[in-house]
Amino acid sequence: MSTQLSIADTAKVLNLSEQRVRTLCRSGELESEKIGKAWIIQEASVKRFGIQFSHTIAEDHPVYKTPGVKPLNKPIALSFFSGAMGLDLGIEKSGFDIRLACEVDKYCRQTIALNKPEVALLGDISHYTAADIRANAGLDQSDDIDLIMGGPPCQAFSTAGKRKAFADDRGNVFVNFIDLAIELQPKFIVIENVRGLLSCPLLHRPHNKRGAEFPELKMDELKGGAMNFILSRLKNSNYSYSFNLYSSANFGSPQVRERVIIVCSRDGDTPPHLVPTHSNNKQFGLPQWKSFKKAVSGIEEHHHLNFPEKRLYYYRMLKAGQNWRSLPLELQKEAMGKSYYAGGGKTGFLRRLAWEKPSPTLVTHPAMPATDLAHPEEDRPLSIEEYKRIQEFPDSWVLAGPLIQQYKQVGNAVPASLGFAVGNLIKKLLKNDIPAQYPGFKYSRYRNTDQLNWEMDFRKRYEADNKTQSCLL
Repeated sequence: MSTQLSIADTAKVLNLSEQRVRTLCRSGELESEKIGKAWIIQEASVKRFGIQFSHTIAEDHPVYKTPGVKPLNKPIALSFFSGAMGLDLGIEKSGFDIRLACEVDKYCRQTIALNKPEVALLGDISHYTAADIRANAGLDQSDDIDLIMGGPPCQAFSTAGKRKAFADDRGNVFVNFIDLAIELQPKFIVIENVRGLLSCPLLHRPHNKRGAEFPELKMDELKGGAMNFILSRLKNSNYSYSFNLYSSANFGSPQVRERVIIVCSRDGDTPPHLVPTHSNNKQFGLPQWKSFKKAVSGIEEHHHLNFPEKRLYYYRMLKAGQNWRSLPLELQKEAMGKSYYAGGGKTGFLRRLAWEKPSPTLVTHPAMPATDLAHPEEDRPLSIEEYKRIQEFPDSWVLAGPLIQQYKQVGNAVPASLGFAVGNLIKKLLKNDIPAQYPGFKYSRYRNTDQLNWEMDFRKRYEADNKTQSCLL
């Protein structure tokens, strides 16, 4: 039976005024009942409201065990760098029992606590031992873990950042994650990250310290040095692996979002690539990519940020699928200012989405000048409801925090369909089933992103650099 609180008690818990609590009761935002002149409020409702709107914090807690109820007879998965749980939703849908989530972001933790209160919740990965992880997940030392998955912070590898790799603290947690996962010895490890991981050096040498008068570049200083370091760590721990750069649209997501997925196996057999379910050109007879229009149909209410009036002036001249390049030349220069003369494609400026195509990659803010995500017809950025549909979160999925933080959580997530493809592959491998294969399938718009071609290119790069240095000397 739920505990009931008074107005005064609730005000203390939420750190709000008593008048504000009364308003929340009248509006129905708190589950309550008025008896005479006094309000009686359900404690569970207060707790939920406090977490959703960040008046209280989401504390670490072990997995919740219902007395007398046996654990699910499903393969066990542990999630790290869980974010708003996009990858987890797909993994869970494929049939896994996710016992634990590990996340440091305040608002993501609130979101996890609201939607998955039964799942263990932990914080900074560097604060826990393998024994801690097992205990919080309700696992004994003898319990086999089927899957550990995680997407360590990608800013250290992003082409949009300074690309400091493991010299960046966020890169260090990547190493912590791999070491912890290897110590836990799951049957499979899945690592998700941005495309920049394929080309980021482990150590950056300034360009003014390269040349004939300086030592030749070491392997760690080459493009791809960070990835090579990760793969070497896995090899030395007897984990086999495969990887590729996957566009989520090829797996049923209404979004062209590319992510590196590394699948690692404890048994030493090289895992196959993910199995596509869709194709842009109906390759192998697969269905066409899903469209933005289909994804967002039926949304009744939208909450969104707004564009400044100066930008709306130009948006009103653009149709679905167009961007600044569709404006008359003089207006292009006027709208873009100095950016007009900068390099690059600049396709994110003044960009309206197309109805019949997948969405481009969602970003953490839909109204930034260089990465606008405008509705095909309405003069506004995409709403948070549209963001959720594109990333394939359930409409009922509650996002904690202010609107800008909700965009950030969803914008950083992995589309659920991509997670589902990962989970389906691992489930088949656990059963020793052979997944369908599509030789020559184009998983992304880039070339040589699978493990065989990438490793061949990396070796060639290393040999070429050494040869160049020898010639210079």
